[in-house]
This record gives sequence, C-alpha cells and structure tokens, in this order.
Amino acid sequence: MVCHAVIIMVFNRLQLEELAKPVRLSQQLEKAVTSNYKPVANHTYNLEYDRKKKEEGKRARLDKQQVLDMLFSAFEKHQFYNIKDLVDITKQPVTYLKEILRDIGVYNVKGTHKNTWELKPEYRHYQDDEKTDE
Repeated sequence: MVCHAVIIMVFNRLQLEELAKPVRLSQQLEKAVTSNYKPVANHTYNLEYDRKKKEEGKRARLDKQQVLDMLFSAFEKHQFYNIKDLVDITKQPVTYLKEILRDIGVYNVKGTHKNTWELKPEYRHYQDDEKTDE
C-alpha cells in the first residue's frame, strides 16, 4: 500500500515538473541562418495586373449618347447591375458613369438588390412589354 502511494507521489511530482517547463525556449545561434528562400520583388499577379492596366490605359470619357446606348443595351439583358459591372461593360470612369446613371437610373440602398443600379420606370422597356402581353 505504501509503495503504491510513493509511486503516485513520484508521478505527481514528475507531472508538476513537466507542467512547470516553459512551452517555448529561446535559443542563441552561433551564425546567421541562411535559407534557400529569397523574397520575390514582384509577384506574377502584380506583373499581370500592371500589363493589363498598361494595355487598357486610362479610361477616356466617351460621348454621353454612346454611354447611354451601352447602358440601355446592358439593362436589356439584366434589370440590376453593380457599379463595378457597369464600369467593366462601358469602360468609363466611375464618376462619369455615376453622373449619367443619376439621370437614368435608381440606386437601390436596401432590399434584395442592395447596392445595385436599375433603370428609372420611364426608361424601362421590359415593363411595357409585360403590360402589352396581359
């Protein structure tokens, strides 16, 4: 019985010593570590992005009527568009595009189509088509 108690005490002492040891130890190095990994000056995706930007150049403002035509043809395909998608379609600067959209569109702030643009009711052709069908 006494032997059993001693074994438990020794085991508990070893367990406490193990818990008292620090989890991480600092280690002093004699010489600098040289690894085979070198930093990349410019990643491939950055180079690709720069190349694409250079090809496209700055977005020049087209005539307002041309932009309106592009917007109306886009809105014939879908009712709601994100501003980013409209910029990709028209290749126009964001500020210029928003200027035009304020005249012909409505910006949805909340609801299922949050942060999207749609045409004002007077510019919608698809609603007129639905009314004639009925």
